[in-house]
Amino acid sequence: MDIRLESLTFLGDGLQRPECVLATASGDLFVSDQRGVVMIGKDGTTKPIVAKDPPPGFMPNGMALLPGRAFLVANLGPTGGVYHLSQSGVLTPHLLEVDGKPLPPTNFVGIDGRGRTWITVSTRQIPRTLAARPGAGDGFVVLLDSSGARIVADGIGYTNEAILDASGEFLYVNETYGRCLSRYRVRGDSSLGPKEVVCTFGPGVFPDGLAHDADGFVWIVSVVSNRVIRVNPADGTAETILDDSDPAEMAAMEAGYQADTLDSDARSAMGARRTLANVASISFGGSDLRSVYLGSLAGRRIASFRSPVAGMRPPHWDF
Repeated sequence: MDIRLESLTFLGDGLQRPECVLATASGDLFVSDQRGVVMIGKDGTTKPIVAKDPPPGFMPNGMALLPGRAFLVANLGPTGGVYHLSQSGVLTPHLLEVDGKPLPPTNFVGIDGRGRTWITVSTRQIPRTLAARPGAGDGFVVLLDSSGARIVADGIGYTNEAILDASGEFLYVNETYGRCLSRYRVRGDSSLGPKEVVCTFGPGVFPDGLAHDADGFVWIVSVVSNRVIRVNPADGTAETILDDSDPAEMAAMEAGYQADTLDSDARSAMGARRTLANVASISFGGSDLRSVYLGSLAGRRIASFRSPVAGMRPPHWDF
């Protein structure tokens, strides 16, 4: 499978840090945005849902779509936590602490088919860029369900997105600076089994967002190197299907990563000027679930391409 940059199309305009994108059966897309959330209608029009009275430094990152089209938004800003955002822009705290301690800057929130909420924190270190190096591993996963909120996985190398597969048997987790895709078996009581490393990535790959396809493969996007990679969880093999990397930037990033010498500004700039603008999330949509949508850290639009393989139907598909 080989997707060419020239085959990409783009949706929306004037978006601000569209890190996460969610697709629905109606054709409407929902994109996290520095202001809150933006809806991109199937006709291409955009409608910002601006968060009212946000906490200082509020930075929407991962998000979940709820029935009725309200949202849960992970706040990657300094106060962390997960917030509920209504269609009218009312922003209210949803989960601000776990185990009696405040949530640090919070990366991702998602809801599965059973209504359970999965939340990730990349690191406990402040600032979080201190964990952007080999060997750092203090990220964790929080589960929120009818029994309350608790940490169900810990010691992760910069936890990013965490999404169940179609069977609901495994929770797949991207470890961005651990440079691997891992998974945890979900037990009957919703606790998680030991970590299994599905795929370890080499130089230039820093897995961020992920999505499952209908064949059971996992699609991951690599921030900075602007790659889309398809992983076979049966044997851990990985195929790069779209590559928008800059070799010079990748060499500098790799050297800085290994030596822990890159400052946060330099790291953020890398990959930002490419077409995929620091790709950060991936979602399947379209009437046949064969349209692929890419969120980013530095883009102003959502990139899209057609896939020969359909995606897994997400829990929010009919919302």
